[in-house]
Amino acid sequence: MLVVALTGGVGSGKSSVAALLSGIGVPVIDADAISHALTAPGSPVLDLIAEAFGARFIDADGYLDRAAVRALVFAAPSARARLESILHPRVISEMQRRLGELSTPYAVLEIPLLFEAGQTALADRILVVDLPESEQIRRVRRRSGLDVAEIRRIIDSQAPRSRRLEGADDIIDNSGDPQALEEQVNRLHRYYLELAAIRCT
Repeated sequence: MLVVALTGGVGSGKSSVAALLSGIGVPVIDADAISHALTAPGSPVLDLIAEAFGARFIDADGYLDRAAVRALVFAAPSARARLESILHPRVISEMQRRLGELSTPYAVLEIPLLFEAGQTALADRILVVDLPESEQIRRVRRRSGLDVAEIRRIIDSQAPRSRRLEGADDIIDNSGDPQALEEQVNRLHRYYLELAAIRCT
């Protein structure tokens, strides 16, 4: 089975691409969704995070205080590395388990921090959803209401756009309208089916 890693900067439209692919029957495995499931209240992983960083990062209802954790990892790279050492191996293991259950021509791993986490080897091809930085900022502001300084801080914490583009096998330009995005997704879908067929011969 061909494995495609889907990634892109904040606000680039990864989720829109994932939804389009899922809508035409392509299995999409979402690393962020797995991470959320692994840190559900009462989970062993949540206990490990509380042990590493303190109970103050668990709210009164037993949920991970994601805003507090995000602030911590932005401020302290060592904390980020420690959190990743807890989460990443478990997320990778679950993604690989789910891939092993599939029998489709190809599947997609949606991994927002693919380059940052050094996980490019998990896939046969890397699909980057790209957008100019100014448009990223505009879309994130519209979606989340964050101020420009906060959005820039998020962008600066991610791999540079140039690095993503250099590491990409395939690129979707999401600066146009929804129809243009859908056309690019459908074209890549046909291409991936062709690649998968070649691998099987």
